[in-house]
Amino acid sequence: MSAPRLRHAAAGFGRTVRSRIPATRRIPKLTTLIEGAARVGYGARGFVYLSAGALTLLAATDRIGDAVGTGGAAGWLAEQPFGRVWLVLLGLGLWAFVGWRLLQAVFDADHEGTDLKGWATRAGQAASGLFYGLLAAGVFEYLDEAGEATSQAAERAESIAENQEKAAWILDLPFGGLLLIAAGLVVLAVGVGNIVRAFRDDFDAALACPAAVRRPATALARAGYGARGFAYLPLGVFVVLAGLHARSGEVTTTAAALDALEAQPGGSWILGLTAAGLMAFGAFAFVEARWRRIRPPRDLTLG
Repeated sequence: MSAPRLRHAAAGFGRTVRSRIPATRRIPKLTTLIEGAARVGYGARGFVYLSAGALTLLAATDRIGDAVGTGGAAGWLAEQPFGRVWLVLLGLGLWAFVGWRLLQAVFDADHEGTDLKGWATRAGQAASGLFYGLLAAGVFEYLDEAGEATSQAAERAESIAENQEKAAWILDLPFGGLLLIAAGLVVLAVGVGNIVRAFRDDFDAALACPAAVRRPATALARAGYGARGFAYLPLGVFVVLAGLHARSGEVTTTAAALDALEAQPGGSWILGLTAAGLMAFGAFAFVEARWRRIRPPRDLTLG
């Protein structure tokens, strides 16, 4: 069934439910619920990146042992008082963001169109939804481990081992080395794409905010997208090398790749700047949670 037919079917179902069950008329319209969920989702994304950036900055200044990725922010949250409650809220927020990404990619909520540029943007939104879906699933996995005496080093080792198992499985497939190289190139492309967006995108066009907020918000977005793109590059290089050398042991995580970067001359400064950029990306996500133009598909409504 095509997207327009799905939207019309959803609208028709909503009108039928409201007409036959009077109590449902008190429920806000679907467009209102979608907007609320999207804003919660942007807030959850902001928390993840702001926390990951802050913890990475502490690592760059030797306040804590190692850098962390987006998943590490959930691990840190699990160790806080009422960790389970915060994890549930964060996980639900991320799933709300996944739902919004689905509407953007499938139902063209942002009205990107069906030309080549529009499809490219929507494909990126779909990939983003997949990433945040995996992140949300990982957050709920921490619920089973919250309160357990698991060190940060043990969690990192487990994450690296899981990634290496996946890489080994790919290498065992026909043309597995080429597939792993392709996966690494995709990671590199995502990183480069974020860096390009930092210079080219008109970020304030999607914001309905006061004029005084637009310039600092745009600065946050440019710094944030640039840093997020840069953070992907070392991981992509490791994955490509693993495919070239047919060694799954070279695959690592984003956090471990950043640690490898820190070990290079001037690495602490580079890591610190990257951490500050990730915090900027998180701060911009909070700006989006407050002022982004949320435009659900026009005909996706409960009447």
